[in-house]
Amino acid sequence: MSPVVNVVLPVFAIILSGYLAGRAKLLGESSSEALNKFVYWMALPALLFAGTARKPLAELFNGPFIGAFLGAMLVVYALGAVLGRVLHREGSPIQCMQGLTACFSNTGYMGIPLFLAAFGADRLAPAIIATVIMSAVMVGIAVIWLELVRSHGHGWGRAVRDVARAVSRNPLIVSSVAGAAWALLLPGVDLPRPVVTFCELVGSAAGPCALVAIGLFLSTRRVSADPREIAWIVGLKLLVQPALTWLLIKTLFPLDPYWANAAILLAALPTGALTFVVAQQYRIYIERTSTAILVSTVVSVVTLSVLLSGMVP
Repeated sequence: MSPVVNVVLPVFAIILSGYLAGRAKLLGESSSEALNKFVYWMALPALLFAGTARKPLAELFNGPFIGAFLGAMLVVYALGAVLGRVLHREGSPIQCMQGLTACFSNTGYMGIPLFLAAFGADRLAPAIIATVIMSAVMVGIAVIWLELVRSHGHGWGRAVRDVARAVSRNPLIVSSVAGAAWALLLPGVDLPRPVVTFCELVGSAAGPCALVAIGLFLSTRRVSADPREIAWIVGLKLLVQPALTWLLIKTLFPLDPYWANAAILLAALPTGALTFVVAQQYRIYIERTSTAILVSTVVSVVTLSVLLSGMVP
C-alpha cells in the first residue's frame, strides 16, 4: 500500500484541496482561469524545455513507446466514434468528440505531477513525449475532423492552416521543440545556469498548481449527461486503453519495464481538460465532456492506485 499512500493519496489530496477551495469560493471566480494560464504558459513550458534539452534525443524519440501509447490511443479514438454512432446515432462532430473524450489522457496536468511524485524529475521523458503527442497529434486530428465537417468536406487547406497555427502557438509543443533543438544542435552542452535555475523554480510549481487547477475546474462542473454514455466512455479511457497499450507492448512494441509501466500508466490517466477546450471552441458536446472529465478523474483514484501499487517500489 505504500505507493498508494506515498504517491496517489497526496496527488489526489491536492486535487481535493483545489476542489474544496473552489466550492468555498476562497480563491475567487477567476482563480481557475488564472492558475490554468500560469501552468499552461509558464510552468509546464519551463519544465518541458529543461526536460527535453537535458535528455538524449534517442530517449525522447522512443519508437516502441510512441507506437504502443499512440497506437492504443488511436484504436480507442476509433472505438469511441463507432460506439457513438452505433449506440446513440450521433452525427459526425459528436462522434469526433466522443472518440476524443474516450482516449485523451490528462498527461500535462496530472501525468507530469504524478511522475514527479512517483519517479522524480529525472524520469519525466515518457510524460513529456505523451504530452506532446496529446497536444499535437490528438488535438490536431480532432480539429481537422471538425473543420472538415464545418466546411462540408471542402476545407482541407483551411483545416491544415488552422492546425498548423494552433500547433505553432501551443507553448507545450514550442517549449518541447526548443528543448529538442538544443539537445540536437548542442549535444553534451549544458544549459546556462541562470536558465536552469529559472526553469527549476518555475517548473517546480507546475505539479501542485496543475493539480489545484484540476480541483478548481471540477468544482465548477455539473454532472449532466446520459450515465450509460459516460460509463462506456470512462470504461474505454480507464480500462480498455491501458489494456490495449499493454497488449501492444507484449506483441508489437517491446519495452523495458520502466518505459512499459510508464506507457500503461499514462494510458490509464483520466480524460484531459483540453477536450473541454476543444468542445468549447466548437460549441459541441460541452456538458458531456465536462461530465466525463469529472467522472473519470474520480474513478481514476481507484484505477491509478491499483496500477501504481505494482509499479512504484
